[in-house]
Amino acid sequence: MSMFNKVVVANRGAVAARVLRALDAMGIPSLALYSDADRHAPYLEMASETAHIGAAPARESYLNQDRLLEVARRHHADALHPGYGFLSENAGFAQRVEDAGQRFIGPSPRWIDAMGHKTRARELAARHGWPVGRGSDVLARDPDSLLRAAEEIGYPILVKPAAGGGGIGMLPARSSSELLEVVERAASMAERGFASREVYLERLVERPRHVEVQVLGDRHGSVVHLYERDCSVQRRHQKIIEEAHAPALQRDRLDPLLARIGQTLSTLGYDSLGTVEMLLAPDGEFLFLEMNTRLQVEHGVTEEITGIDLVQAQVRCAAGERLSDVLPAEVRTNGHAVQARVYAEDPRRFLPSPGTLTAFLPPSAPHVRVETGYRSGMDVTPHYDPLLAKVIAWAPTRAQAIERLQAALGEFAIAGVRHNIPALQAILASDEFGQGDVHTGLAMQVVARQHNDATQSKGEA
Repeated sequence: MSMFNKVVVANRGAVAARVLRALDAMGIPSLALYSDADRHAPYLEMASETAHIGAAPARESYLNQDRLLEVARRHHADALHPGYGFLSENAGFAQRVEDAGQRFIGPSPRWIDAMGHKTRARELAARHGWPVGRGSDVLARDPDSLLRAAEEIGYPILVKPAAGGGGIGMLPARSSSELLEVVERAASMAERGFASREVYLERLVERPRHVEVQVLGDRHGSVVHLYERDCSVQRRHQKIIEEAHAPALQRDRLDPLLARIGQTLSTLGYDSLGTVEMLLAPDGEFLFLEMNTRLQVEHGVTEEITGIDLVQAQVRCAAGERLSDVLPAEVRTNGHAVQARVYAEDPRRFLPSPGTLTAFLPPSAPHVRVETGYRSGMDVTPHYDPLLAKVIAWAPTRAQAIERLQAALGEFAIAGVRHNIPALQAILASDEFGQGDVHTGLAMQVVARQHNDATQSKGEA
C-alpha cells in the first residue's frame, strides 16, 4: 500500500500536536479536528486543513463517531489516527473507519477487541505462557458467587472494570465485609466510564512496580519489542512519571521476558504499536496486567533512548510497510530518559484545577522535549483530561536525566491554574526515586511526607 493522501487526527492536546508533527515530517497532508474549546489550540496551525466537530463536551465532538466519519469522508481522507484516549481503543469505531474505506492507524479491530476486554486478555496471556496473577472471570451478580470468587483468590482484592482502563473504577477490598459494596461502586464507575458494568477481581499486589514493554508489529506477521519503560510513579492508578530503561532491574531477568512477549505477538499476528503492561511484585515476580493497543502517553521516553520515531513507524506500518524497512536491523538503546506529566491540578490532593492559562511558558534546553497542546491565554476546561504538557529529558545516565528534568520543571512558568510541578519535583528529588526504589505508592508517600514536613515547620515557627 502506498503512503496516505490525507490523515485525520481525531484527537486533541499534546497527542494531536505529536501526530501532526510526525505527519508533517513525513510530508503527509493532515486534517486536524477541534471542538469549541480547542479552536485556538496552537497545533491547529501545523495541520494542512482543520475542521470544527462540535461543542466542548467530548460526547459532542471527539467521541461523536458519526461526526468524525462524516468529516473524514467530506475531506476525502484515506486514514485516521486516533491518538490515545477517546476512541483509540474502540473496536467498533475502528471497524467503522475501515468499512468507510479508510485505514485506522492502529491495530486491526479484532486485536482492539481481544485485548480491550481485560479478562479475555488475561486468558490469552495465560495460554501463551506469560506470567499471570490470580484473578477471576467477569463476576456473576449474586453475592455468594462474588464472595466465593474472592475467597479463592485471597484478600486483599482489587476490583477492576473488564472493559476499560486508565485507573477508572479500580477499587480495593480488604475483607469480605466490604467486598459487595466495593463491587457495586466499581460497577457503577465502570458503567459511567465504559458503558459496561462488567467487573472482575485480581489479587491486590501491595507496593508493586509497573513495568511495560513497547512492541511494534507490521501487517506482514512481524513483531519486535522496543524495550521496556518503568511507569511506577502514579496517583489514583494514573502514571505521572515514566522512564526508560526501567531502573535497578537485571537485564538477564528482563530480556527473556521481552523476547517471549515479542515472539508470542509475532506468532499471533499483532499488527501495530502496542504496550504490554506488567506488575513487578516485591518478591520479584512479573505478572501480566493488560495490553494497550495504541500509542501510549509515555512513548517519548522510548523514542529518546532508541532514536525511533514511534508515530512515524506506526503510520508506515499501517500503510503496509514491513518492519524490516521501518526499523534498523538492530535496535540499540543509548542513555536514559525520564518524563514528567504536568497537570492542571492541586499538587497535594491531585484534583483538577480548570481555569485560564494567564501564563504558559514551557522550558527550552538541550535534550529536553516538551509535548503540549496549550499556550498562554487558553482555557483548561473540565471537559477533558487536565494534562497540560509532557516534559521529557534525556541524558547519558539516569542521574543526569533526572537532574536535567528537575531543572526543566523549575523553568516551567504556569499561572492561572494550579499545577502539580511541586509534587513532581519532590518525587524526583526523593531518595527513593534517586535509588530506583520506585513503586505505585511512592507519589502519595512523598507528597504526604512533604505536607507533614511543611505542617511541622509551620508549627515550630
